[in-house]
Amino acid sequence: MSQARPISRRALLFGRSDGESPVSPGRARPATSPSTLRPPWALRGTAFANACTGCVACVDACPERVLVLRKGKAVFEPERGECTFCHACVDACAPGALRDDGVQPPWTYRASVDEACLGAQGVVCASCREICPQSAIRIPPAGRGAAHIDSDGCNGCGACVSVCPATAIHLHASVETAA
Repeated sequence: MSQARPISRRALLFGRSDGESPVSPGRARPATSPSTLRPPWALRGTAFANACTGCVACVDACPERVLVLRKGKAVFEPERGECTFCHACVDACAPGALRDDGVQPPWTYRASVDEACLGAQGVVCASCREICPQSAIRIPPAGRGAAHIDSDGCNGCGACVSVCPATAIHLHASVETAA
């Protein structure tokens, strides 16, 4: 008999159970490819792919349930919710594919908004701004107009991706990192 996993704070507030996406069934997923988004503090370049054994320890340790195993490697799926950078994945990673050296940020992901943004279509929406823990998202006055993300303030946590009703927000690497 499987034991029920605790529900994350974010999932509780948004009325979904663990692993359940806030995007409605049948709705298109964001263009961001989950296989390209590594967990926080993943080794750079090919070192992560070489070190990650697919043991799922980081996936099981993630209290927000935003890490999953894809093609034998751990990946971050922002559609599932926000990474809170709690460090549980790093602490659980015995193979050492996730390492916090105390100097490098957890990753270089930043959010961007595409033309599907409801505000850009004249619909009042501020879901992304309301959820952003970094207050890095600006909405024009009266909530009409496309959201703007301050890339210097964004930490790439993915909170905005998971709540966007138009799937208009995506994460991408802000800079190319060396191997």
